[in-house]
Amino acid sequence: MAGLVGAANIPELRKRVIFTLFMLLVYRMGVQIPTPGINGEALAAFFAKNADTLFGMFNMFSGGALERFSIFALGIMPYISASIIIQLLTVVIPQLEALSKEGEAGRRKITQYTRYGTVLLSVIQGFFIASGLEGMTSPVGVPIVIDPGIEFKLLTVLTLTSGTAFIMWLGEQMTERGIGNGISLIIFAGIVARMPAAVGNTVEFIKSGELSLIFVPIIIALIFLVVGFIIFIETSQRRIPIQYAKRVVGRRVYGGQSSHLPLKLNVSGVIPPIFASSIMMFPATIGSFVQVDWVQQLSAAFSPGTVYYYSLYVAMIVFFCFFYAAVTFKADDVAENLKKNGGFVPGIRPGKKTAEFLDYVLTRLTVVGAIYLSAVCVMPTILISKLNVPFYFGGTALLIVVGVAIDTISQIESHMIMKNYDGFLKSGRKGR
Repeated sequence: MAGLVGAANIPELRKRVIFTLFMLLVYRMGVQIPTPGINGEALAAFFAKNADTLFGMFNMFSGGALERFSIFALGIMPYISASIIIQLLTVVIPQLEALSKEGEAGRRKITQYTRYGTVLLSVIQGFFIASGLEGMTSPVGVPIVIDPGIEFKLLTVLTLTSGTAFIMWLGEQMTERGIGNGISLIIFAGIVARMPAAVGNTVEFIKSGELSLIFVPIIIALIFLVVGFIIFIETSQRRIPIQYAKRVVGRRVYGGQSSHLPLKLNVSGVIPPIFASSIMMFPATIGSFVQVDWVQQLSAAFSPGTVYYYSLYVAMIVFFCFFYAAVTFKADDVAENLKKNGGFVPGIRPGKKTAEFLDYVLTRLTVVGAIYLSAVCVMPTILISKLNVPFYFGGTALLIVVGVAIDTISQIESHMIMKNYDGFLKSGRKGR
């Protein structure tokens, strides 16, 4: 509480927090605006029947926008998919790799390519979704699309693409002018907004007898246990000791102090589950709308709850853990910077040997992080199939919510520390 009061007393931080909350409010308002040409009651009945399938998962990441088929129905997933594609291409295409090393100018160019990719993927997904909706009905046979045809397809593609582009802009604005990572906060807001409905569904399950009252304390205890475990892992670090050699410049002696290089136990954070979920949803969503036998069979084989789905899901999480760790942490660059500044790891030669040691430590940490993420994210299988719990209480949702909350709080604390340092400097100048 004292930290929140301290944050409110810092004008710049207060403005950033208010701006972020306002952007999230705009996002939640957009979720309530429906796309034209849809029978809302028929669509709601369809989602009520398919809440525990792929549609329920996609609906969770869109913050309930899909079940209303709002202008934000595609959510932020096309942007995430485009980011994945661009990052993968950066490793293979030398021109993109050169751009990534050009600093701010290169980053802006890559961001521009990501935006183009987002629009392209939104158009493709919007077209397939519009085509699929035309052939879908509610459980009692009421058509979901009021007036199907080419006009409906074009209007839907334009609406959904514009909605995704607007969400992308909101996320970028929150990252630059607000607090925390804007894209992660949008997903966070969508999941949190769905949790009250999930609690209501659980109460209805208990009243109807579908969920035994005996399991409720177990579920609550399990949620607290998972949250505590996530917090413990996300805040755990492997601190590599760093020693700086003494340097004499004129009459002054520099260096000689000890420090450490902190490496998180889960280096990749919540990015691998988000990336993996995005990739798993994209082909399965298209397969669900294309009425071809082999496509339907393939879609059913890789639907949530099947062995194939979770095997591929875990494999994707492990892949993105190693990929993201390799992209964000360059062992060679860190070793070179340490060498230039007179720093070294005790017992390890500076330069190439230090880079090899850092890479070895990072690989071991990534293995632990991948196992942890996979274990937490496959929990929905047990909860849904055994206890009949709404998907929103699953490990993926809790991981994203807790991870984004920890990251945002850390950024708030960093701003407060910087402000305190400014205060020390100012008081020092006054003392002179």
